[in-house]
Amino acid sequence: MKYCLVAVLSLFLLMFAPSLNAQENHEAAAHENAGEKKKDFDAAEVIFGHILDNHEYHLTEYHDAAGNLHPVSLPLPVIVYSPQRGWNIFMSSRFEHGHATYEGYKMEDNKIIPIKEDGSEAEDVKVIDLSITRNVAQMLFALAILVWLMTSIASSYKAGVGVKSAPKGKQNLLEPVITFVRDEVAKPNLGHKYEKYLPYLLTTFFFILINNIFGLIPGTANVTGNIAFTVVLGLISFVVILFSTNKHFWGHIFNPPGVPGFVKPILVLVEFLGVFIKPFALIIRLFANMVAGHIIIICLISLIFIFGQMSSVAGWATSPVAIGFTVFIYMIEVLVAFLQAFIFTNLTAVFIGAAFEGEHTHSEAAHH
Repeated sequence: MKYCLVAVLSLFLLMFAPSLNAQENHEAAAHENAGEKKKDFDAAEVIFGHILDNHEYHLTEYHDAAGNLHPVSLPLPVIVYSPQRGWNIFMSSRFEHGHATYEGYKMEDNKIIPIKEDGSEAEDVKVIDLSITRNVAQMLFALAILVWLMTSIASSYKAGVGVKSAPKGKQNLLEPVITFVRDEVAKPNLGHKYEKYLPYLLTTFFFILINNIFGLIPGTANVTGNIAFTVVLGLISFVVILFSTNKHFWGHIFNPPGVPGFVKPILVLVEFLGVFIKPFALIIRLFANMVAGHIIIICLISLIFIFGQMSSVAGWATSPVAIGFTVFIYMIEVLVAFLQAFIFTNLTAVFIGAAFEGEHTHSEAAHH
């Protein structure tokens, strides 16, 4: 215990002790005297740059011999429509990372703004941005992967592979997952109607899972951490839930049985709001969990550069700790990618099952 305390105290003093330079860096002093100040590391800019959408995939950056910074990125198509100017389609590289204008438009904070000939903003020009951003591009890519996986597996089953013989290749990978969703999600919550909703549940599960996994690859977009993406998924589930309701469901909401009359107005309001709160819970849960994990990882990595600005010794001393925790959180995020896809799918099945619960109960009573 003594040795541990000494080691912790020594590391603490080493990280926060000011560095003593025996010789001044004349080149740095000359730049400082000339009024040139190196831009400090901005953790907030890095975090929001990763979480928010963008018109390009930022890969890396480098300095040339003259010291100029050159970002390396993968540009994406910019599609804008203006009632005054019509359609404009070009690549985002035309903006040169926000340093240039093109076709009467410029980019500021990842927003496309119309400008006049003198460079000022044209406030009377309306712009509708229909660009293929990195979230859209990655979502379309995940959709293509999903369609390819499922159609290829279906073709194998039609050919008799996995039916008359043992499953092979992708079938071995996905068949246990499909069976799990069927036996642990669909059947317990939907009863005899599970086959009707199983295609939707499987599509939702694998679509979220693929986007979650792609979001863990460095340099990619965190699609499931975008509130617009989760809102659309939640609204689709909301529509499916509403179309699954029956008169017993609405009867229990607007006329709860076995409840005193003076309590009914409050309970009816709560139950009616619950119809809308259920999809809202799906939206917020997926969004918050996927954003939180990415923020934690970037914050841990940012600690290296934050302490490095204080002292190079502090930066190097922080690196092993920050990297160790980052790897640990990253492994947890892999688990969360599967877990959040399961939770969204399972809760959707629960809400759908509750929508026709009265009908299900009556049919079981008649059967008994």
